[in-house]
Amino acid sequence: MKVLLLKDPKDKDSGPDPYIKELGLYGLEATLIPVLSFEFLSLESLFEKLSHPECYGGLVFTSPRALEAIKICLKENSKKEAWSKSLKQMWNIKPTYVVGKATASLVEEIGLTPQGEKCGNAEKLAEYICSREKPNSSALLFPCGALKREVLPTVLREKGIPLESLTVYQTTQHPDLQKSLSSYFSQQGIPASVVFFSPSGVKFCLQHIQQLSGDVINHVKFAAIGPTTAEALEAAGIPVSCTAGSPTPQDLAAGIHKALHTQNCSLPK
Repeated sequence: MKVLLLKDPKDKDSGPDPYIKELGLYGLEATLIPVLSFEFLSLESLFEKLSHPECYGGLVFTSPRALEAIKICLKENSKKEAWSKSLKQMWNIKPTYVVGKATASLVEEIGLTPQGEKCGNAEKLAEYICSREKPNSSALLFPCGALKREVLPTVLREKGIPLESLTVYQTTQHPDLQKSLSSYFSQQGIPASVVFFSPSGVKFCLQHIQQLSGDVINHVKFAAIGPTTAEALEAAGIPVSCTAGSPTPQDLAAGIHKALHTQNCSLPK
């Protein structure tokens, strides 16, 4: 059975995509179609803030893209040198809070130690931060996207934990999305399952998929990487057959396997 994954492939130099690999273990043939493009913003301002760890209580990352923004900053030799010589060590004395393993591994790549990666979403991470931070302490620096949800900032604000958000990227539709979807459906047919990885993916893809699937869409099992994406699908009137218990290839593959053999599933966290 075929599964369509609406996500970017993993970096080409780091081996096969873990989602394709994991679904393959269940005998499912997965294909990736990139949905989103990212434009990075305010990089000078970002590095200026990173240059003053003494002003902050720690860092918060809920998206791999925010780490990509930092990695772009560190491509400049002078910034890379400042980071390696002192800034990295100064930030490492403070907590770096993250959602998910993908974000955690990118935090490690820039030399920091992630905390909270097992929190599968922003709500859980907010609870985790609140259990560790004191009210009215130094602000946590939160590099984020233009479409960030307000859940984490709201929870921290209610608990009196200061958070300084900085928008470092914005999300747009991938320029080849429509062409890639049409090509997939004409060559591969209608997949048994379609997996969405973000609310933006729902916004940019759903209409095309509905048109390409026609009446057969009722037989497609729609899956979501997490509760926020599941909510976006449900808001668009799409029944969600499976929501991964945590945003990992293992949980998602197990969930899709189960969904294709039963009616509805939401894996326990």
